[in-house]
Amino acid sequence: MAMIQDFERHRAQLSAVAYRMLGSKTDAEDAVQEAWLRLDRNDGPIDNMGAWLTTVVGRVCLDMLRRRRSRPEHVVDDWPVETVADARSDPESQAVLADSVGLALLVVLDTLSPSERLAFVLHDMFGMSFDDIAPMVDRTPTATRQLASRARRRVQGEPAPHRDLARERDVVVAFLAAARNGDFDALVTLLHPDVVFNADIGRRRPGLDPEHMVGAADVARLALRQKVLKLCEPALVDGGAGVRVPGPKGLIAFASLHIVDGRITSIDLVLDPEQVRAAHR
Repeated sequence: MAMIQDFERHRAQLSAVAYRMLGSKTDAEDAVQEAWLRLDRNDGPIDNMGAWLTTVVGRVCLDMLRRRRSRPEHVVDDWPVETVADARSDPESQAVLADSVGLALLVVLDTLSPSERLAFVLHDMFGMSFDDIAPMVDRTPTATRQLASRARRRVQGEPAPHRDLARERDVVVAFLAAARNGDFDALVTLLHPDVVFNADIGRRRPGLDPEHMVGAADVARLALRQKVLKLCEPALVDGGAGVRVPGPKGLIAFASLHIVDGRITSIDLVLDPEQVRAAHR
């Protein structure tokens, strides 16, 4: 019981670290859960529970980022992104961190190497010393300081892309409502005249054509024929607008929607079972 209470006292901090490292609430929860499992298996003494758990989460996130680099996967997450509660107590730090966890920064962080990202997040956002971070990235404290410095220059110099996720979600909700209500005109209005639809179905299966289509009218007619749209719900797909199709045993399919000036310019539907399984983590 005492161990559980100790872990719960640090959960907010661990979740914040993991979210900033991974950019996905779902992945962050997995990383925190893995930290709990490792704590439960640990038989040795722990002098500083917070530092021990943060180190474990850092290493878990580092491994997840490296796997993500070696095997790119779609990330399908809940929408909207929820800012994880920060463990820092002073209002100024909370304000800085609340702003820093925005989508724009997460996009820039994705341009960093996993080691750079870990060094930057743990030191600049959570105040960990380079002596503590160095063993996680298998470098000396001096080399770890250089990693964070390199990452900091990238973050400060990279133009931050503007994404109005609230507006994009409104478009997705309107698209789903129009399709469910059989409103052809509303669908055409929401679609760019040259909208492109692509479907990745994996191995060919009957009844799932077409795999490619161009034009608002044709894509709108296709949407009206899809009964599965009644099951769809808005989702973040790779950090942007999308929908997912949940089923009783997990994710069935998902789609990313590219939206420009309030209109959908492309829809990329993924039905390939292997990709769907990889996204449902």
